[in-house]
Order: sequence, then C-alpha cells, then structure tokens
Amino acid sequence: MNMEIKTNTDVLNADGKRIGRIDRVVIDPHGRKVTHLVVKKGLLFTREKVIPVDQVKPVNENQVILKEIGDSDELADFEEKDHIPAEGMFNPQGEPPGNARPVMWYPHPGVPTWGMGSYPMYRAPQVFVRTRRNIPQGTVPLEEGAQVVCQDGEKAGKVERIFSDPDEHRATHLVISSGWISKNKKLVPSVWVDRIEEKQVRLNVGCDVISALPPFSA
Repeated sequence: MNMEIKTNTDVLNADGKRIGRIDRVVIDPHGRKVTHLVVKKGLLFTREKVIPVDQVKPVNENQVILKEIGDSDELADFEEKDHIPAEGMFNPQGEPPGNARPVMWYPHPGVPTWGMGSYPMYRAPQVFVRTRRNIPQGTVPLEEGAQVVCQDGEKAGKVERIFSDPDEHRATHLVISSGWISKNKKLVPSVWVDRIEEKQVRLNVGCDVISALPPFSA
C-alpha cells in the first residue's frame, strides 16, 4: 500500500504530540524519490524543520507520526543562515556571490551613523548572508500548491498530494486539482513528470491526456 503525503497534514512526535504540519515535500527530481519532509511549526513565529521520510509513518489521512523522535528540537532546520564578513567574499570583478545578500549593520550605542558627527573614519563593516538548506544536494523542496504545467504549456492544476512507495519512498503518482469551488482532481502517474521545480511541475504529456483521465476521489 502506497504512502500518501499531503501538505498541511499534521505531524505528531513519537509521544503523539502535534509539532507542526507538512509544508513541503523534498524530492530527487531524477529518481523521483521522496527523501525528506519540511515541517512548519508555530503560527505567528514559524520555523521550518526537516524530517527524513524514513522516520515518518502515516496514522490516517490527516496525520503522520515520527517513529522515534520525541522533541522537534532534535530536527535540523530547513534553512540555516551564515553571516560572513565581506573580506574575501568578492570575486575578481568586485561583486558578491549570487547567493549572498547585504545585511544592514548599525553602529554601537553612542556612535553616530556614518557621515554624521566627528567620526569620518568610522566605516560600516560589510556582512553578507549565505543561506544553506539541510537537504540532499540536487533535491527539490516542492512547495505547497505547486503549479502543474502540461507539455503544451497549458496549466493543468496544482499539486495536492503525492503517493510514494512505502519501501523505497519513490513517488508513484501525483494528485492534481483544478477549479475553485468544485475541485476537479486527477491521479497522474509520476512517469508523466518531465521536470520538478520548487514552484512548478512540468509534464511530458498534453493537457488533453490529463483531461481524459477519470476523476479521482479518495
């Protein structure tokens, strides 16, 4: 029986306590293997944690439980930020790397901002932020509601859930839905997937093929 992975599904720790909800599914776009789940915890001040998919087992349609982990603090953060001094960060053209962005820096209390007061030689240190994701290299964290685009460029709907093989965790099917009030759902084989990106899944078949599929209800 395949494992069903659906965004917004509640995630429980080993003691049965809710720690968050599934926000993203991390997939190897080449082997179609589901490797991790990204869990969002908190309401106002949210944090995203990464869970290896082999540490999760389904309870029912709306809940999954961690097999051994009791405390969410044991889980790695989905993203970690490194604050790096600009010295040595520039390439020969004097430009920062593409994945680094400047950070606002403020002087110590009592020291005027630059260009003011009598501290003309006091310069702001340049600091850059590098974001690292704690997922395997080459994998894609598929976003909730990622757009599904057919081979002909038409939009077929949005990803609603993923079915994967329980042993190898390889994605076998996607459920895509379209429409606002009355949802039209289709069960799409993963072999029809051509490319997986964070916000988009591209198919290798036309939307006429998707339309010909029977409605999916489960």
